[in-house]
Amino acid sequence: MKGVLWYQAKDVRVEEIPEPQVKEGTVKIKVKWAGICGSDLHEYLVGPIFIPVEEPHPLTKDKAPIVLGHEFSGEVTEIGEGVTQVAVGDRVAVEPIYACGECVACRAGHYNVCEQLGFHGLAGGGGGFAEYTVVNENMVHKLPDNMSYEQGALVEPAAVALHAVRQSKFKPGDTAAVFGTGPIGLLTIQALKAAGASKVFVVDLSEERRNLARKIGADVILNPAEVDAVQEIKRLTNDLGVEVSFDAAGVEPTLNGAIQSTRFDGQVVIISIWEATASIPPNELVLKERDMIGVLAYRNIFPSVIKLISQGQMKAEDLITKKIMIDDIVQEGFEALVNDKSHVKILVKPRED
Repeated sequence: MKGVLWYQAKDVRVEEIPEPQVKEGTVKIKVKWAGICGSDLHEYLVGPIFIPVEEPHPLTKDKAPIVLGHEFSGEVTEIGEGVTQVAVGDRVAVEPIYACGECVACRAGHYNVCEQLGFHGLAGGGGGFAEYTVVNENMVHKLPDNMSYEQGALVEPAAVALHAVRQSKFKPGDTAAVFGTGPIGLLTIQALKAAGASKVFVVDLSEERRNLARKIGADVILNPAEVDAVQEIKRLTNDLGVEVSFDAAGVEPTLNGAIQSTRFDGQVVIISIWEATASIPPNELVLKERDMIGVLAYRNIFPSVIKLISQGQMKAEDLITKKIMIDDIVQEGFEALVNDKSHVKILVKPRED
């Protein structure tokens, strides 16, 4: 079967690889659609970040080259002994987290910050950029009949956004700002509106993405090349700032903008994965008693996300700007995302049905 293997930064190859086999407690999935994530793009450009290279991952026992792809949906084609949660023919999305289940974080229920955390499609064990993959039963979530496989492939990034909102201090009726309108930023806008935000401000340089942010429900769209976004947010919030701001861009100017646009006793939420360090003025937090948190991935939230998408409260499919076949993933996928900022979410089809 075909699979997309990461060897090193700028070296991703579509190759013939062995078809995986089920074992006890696992589920085999024929992948229907898989999304290219910002994390995949980071790995392509400057990795390794999450990918194990020198030593095998402690849970998968794999190291590069590994199969990429952790945002995906598909059809169950085979189940291993002892599997009871799904059956052959079920339509599913996959929660691609590997967790040890034994560390302090896992025992506290925070499996998304496991000491040995890994992701299917980044840490080995297979991935969604392949015709078939095999995952543990607990990673599989059924899709309702009214959800498409394309929507199913977007459950994972939507879960990141909803988890960020739920972990924050945000309350219905609050104002919020989102800095960065990549897929996670755009989905955070939708999650905020679904959660009852009274006004969502969005800051981004890309005209195409600002337009998409407006389409999916953002209230105020700001181009930081044309206006002082921080001052404009303050002006429109009685000189206070928003209750909660979200950095979904992962660069120093957006992080500092998120801090400065937040009111006293407000909160800054960092969703982005960073390629470099950043400098912040601590007094911007201290003198206003703002707090700042980081959030990673998701936990115990896939059923809620599937419900929101199936009911139309999160229109994740609006983010899809292109669909491609697996053979074209490097030029029409990764390189397209690098060179054409009009693209937001590119979906990959591993095989013709």
